[in-house]
Amino acid sequence: MNIGIVCYPTFGGSGVVATELGKALAEKGHQIHFITYSMPFRLTEFTENIFYHEVTVNDYPLFDYPPYELVLASKLVEVAMYEKLDLLHVHYAIPHASAAYMAKKILESKGIKIPYITTLHGTDITLVGKDASFEPVISFAINQSDAVTAVSESLKKDTYENFSVTNQIQVIPNFICPDLFIQARKEVGNHKKHYAPFGEKIIMHISNFRPVKRVEDVIRVFYEVRKQIPCKLMFVGDGPERSKAEALCRELKTCDDVIFLGKIKSTEQALALADLFILTSETESFGLSALEAMASSVPVISTNTGGLPEVNVHGETGFLSNVGDVADMAKNAIFILSDDKRLEQFKSKASLKAEEFSIRNILPLYENLYEKLIG
Repeated sequence: MNIGIVCYPTFGGSGVVATELGKALAEKGHQIHFITYSMPFRLTEFTENIFYHEVTVNDYPLFDYPPYELVLASKLVEVAMYEKLDLLHVHYAIPHASAAYMAKKILESKGIKIPYITTLHGTDITLVGKDASFEPVISFAINQSDAVTAVSESLKKDTYENFSVTNQIQVIPNFICPDLFIQARKEVGNHKKHYAPFGEKIIMHISNFRPVKRVEDVIRVFYEVRKQIPCKLMFVGDGPERSKAEALCRELKTCDDVIFLGKIKSTEQALALADLFILTSETESFGLSALEAMASSVPVISTNTGGLPEVNVHGETGFLSNVGDVADMAKNAIFILSDDKRLEQFKSKASLKAEEFSIRNILPLYENLYEKLIG
């Protein structure tokens, strides 16, 4: 198949999933064309069957805001025509689904019929999409899609509740590539001793440090755990809430035991160091970082919001708590970390659960959907 993939090329989960999906499809011999404004950060090496088409927006003084959606639609038409695409797969509704609809209609006027799939990832529905100014366009573009997928049952439910969507939504969950995490654990070497020289447990959080992640809750949980268990807190990522997090560390006098690594492209290498992962989000449509932690054999302490209960099994792969319940999260973290044998049991169950979300299980779901639409 000859497939066009539209995504955001940045560190967000939707871009990661879209890129890894494209790479997996390319390995199976499909021709994959990434169409976006910059090279996806996960495309770090030359790969057979993968092609990149840059969407360039000219800086014209008439426009206060560059018309990316229109330029993207034009680029989709161009690539579809000259690369003879079989279908378009757009990740994240805004503005990719509406651009795909425009491209489809333009192509139809030229006698070319190409279906498009819209995959909903989370904040395009639960956060940005709830802006009333977007609702009519998002609902229309989703309803006009030839197929719609969502990464969790929770997100599917939210979409139907918040938008005038009548199209059928198929749940195809996010996935991980287990080999990446297995290899990272083999290569961890003495890195853990560098960050935890006295055998301290390493607690980790990965996010984009937006308010919805409630990063300060992570520090407050760590503050309580640290009273009973020697440990270090490692942050991966960056964003607008980082300065508040650093200020709270100074206030609680935990700075010596808190490490901010910043943005890292290969998070599996960082996760290989961790003993416990904490995700305190106010909302998560899936929780890809939690799944990646589990793939690294790291149990998860998380909130019970959105799609997280579909990933993190309470009492087996970790624990779930209400949003903002720092005391409960700290209690559960101490329970896991206070006994090495118990910790190993949680690690083992986390790894086994993550296997259910292996790309080997998820890729056929997408391939079947593609074949159905093309057929």
